[in-house]
Amino acid sequence: MADQQYYYGTGRRKTSVARVRLYPGNGAVVVNGKPMEEIFSRDLHRAEILAPLRRLGREGRFSATIKCEGGGVTGWAGAIKMGIARALVAADPESKPLLKRGENMLTRDARMKERKKPGLKKARKAPQFTKR
Repeated sequence: MADQQYYYGTGRRKTSVARVRLYPGNGAVVVNGKPMEEIFSRDLHRAEILAPLRRLGREGRFSATIKCEGGGVTGWAGAIKMGIARALVAADPESKPLLKRGENMLTRDARMKERKKPGLKKARKAPQFTKR
């Protein structure tokens, strides 16, 4: 597969980064050297990953090799979704308006975990107040 022509896309979500390579193929998705089903046990995550392909009606036409780093499984799923969408745009620029419509799959979700502040237990939770 290394010598085949592929389309590349990078996706990010929270602290996760996914580097996606789309190959013309049978629809197999490999994440960090393992099949997608082995890493993503929840159907919700699998559906999120394949959403860009499903929206364009190209589920069985592309195989994907993905490397994920950072974060957790939910962040990986969101990052992979964005990476696949960007790789599809690289393969066919006419598909960009379809991927932007409704739930925009090409824009980075900027929501991050809020940092802990000094004097507090968590980002916003204050220690219990005692009056007397």
